[in-house]
Amino acid sequence: MTQGVKIATIGGGSSYTPELMEGFIKRYDELPIREIWLVDIEAGKEKLEIVGAMAQRMWDASPYDVKIHMTLDREEALKDADFVTTQFRVGLLEARIKDERIPAYYGMLGQETNGAGGMFKAFRTVPIILEIVEDMKRLCPDAWLVNFANPSGMVTEAVVRYGKWDKVIGLCNVPVMATMVEPELLGRKPEELIYKFAGLNHFHWHKVTDNHGKDVTMDIVDKMYEGETGLPKNIHDIPFQRELLEQMKMIPCGYHRYYYLEEEMLEHALEEYNSPTGTRAQQVKQTEAELFELYKNPELDYKPEQLQQRGGAYYSDAACETIASIYSNKNTQLVVSTKNNGAVPDLPADCVVEVSAYIGGQGARNVAFGSLPTAERGWLQVMKAMELLTLEAAVTGDYNTALQAFTINPMVRSGKTAKRIMDELFIAHKKHLPNFKETIERLEKEGVEVQDEVAKSLREV
Repeated sequence: MTQGVKIATIGGGSSYTPELMEGFIKRYDELPIREIWLVDIEAGKEKLEIVGAMAQRMWDASPYDVKIHMTLDREEALKDADFVTTQFRVGLLEARIKDERIPAYYGMLGQETNGAGGMFKAFRTVPIILEIVEDMKRLCPDAWLVNFANPSGMVTEAVVRYGKWDKVIGLCNVPVMATMVEPELLGRKPEELIYKFAGLNHFHWHKVTDNHGKDVTMDIVDKMYEGETGLPKNIHDIPFQRELLEQMKMIPCGYHRYYYLEEEMLEHALEEYNSPTGTRAQQVKQTEAELFELYKNPELDYKPEQLQQRGGAYYSDAACETIASIYSNKNTQLVVSTKNNGAVPDLPADCVVEVSAYIGGQGARNVAFGSLPTAERGWLQVMKAMELLTLEAAVTGDYNTALQAFTINPMVRSGKTAKRIMDELFIAHKKHLPNFKETIERLEKEGVEVQDEVAKSLREV
């Protein structure tokens, strides 16, 4: 690598960027950054300029001489980069609003990375990540790609399977939150517990032992019913049915509520849908507007506390620690999306899983978890099949494959209503689904229209 590290961040105008800067500043001694390039698209130019100026203030307030570059030219940013981080959102928050509201109109869950919404986020995101990979092959062939763009596991799978790029790590803040909150429940420090995670992004389970090898998983479960559960801000906190946890003797991730407690989560989602504040995406849009007003303050040179409300808390601990661990060959244990290679024998070795791994100069060395219990194994195999079908549809633009993915997704009740939701989502996201051009033209000729008024008003966005 060159003298000093060059980092390119795709989606640099994100409200999360100050979190990333904070993490890099904290780790400068082991990750000597020379320059950071923040990249965005024309629609994100104003936010890029606001957050970029704030990022520079954060570095200026530190002891380190690091230059922030802002650009709409992705190729300029990628040239000779050592690390590329991706945190972009195709269609911005307006797309997420459509993903949530169109299924909710028909009484189904529409969540950002799960169910119908998650599949359409993949349809929009996968073609772009594959374009980025092709650019990297030309402009920075030795760089590592560190992905935080959701749905993170599917995006990482697309990079490996269709982009043929193995130097990629997919990340999520959910496991980080668990490993930070749960030790407190037991009155322990994080370094006093040993974690093993296995599953898929937003669909994993974990076990915990103490430093002497004693299993303390169920001790944590006991405490979870007394208070803090370590959930991100974007997941409604309904307690899991305790009997399930006692049977599996593992701790599910927060997003499992959409599967184990679908009825309760749907009820809450429909309450939000019908409320004046709207769905989670509409609430986040308001929070983000407030954050950017804060970021405009020329005196602000540190990450504001309000950023914790966005749902991505501890993002920098995942992203920055991964990069520092690769650069300095630290062999830090983290939870990442990476090629399975036998860590979870219930899934093929060449697919991407989310597991505990040691991160060093050669990337992720997975910790073997072993086979999951019967119920969890079944869930996992169905979800991975759904992911692979979703990716195939995203790449080929094949309507029938997309419908098959919808049909086997446990969060989508299959039948005519699911097909109607899918068709409306195609129409709503027309601008960002070029691979499905023929399908969308056919649906328009058939007279398919978006019924939810809010989503309908955003159709051209």
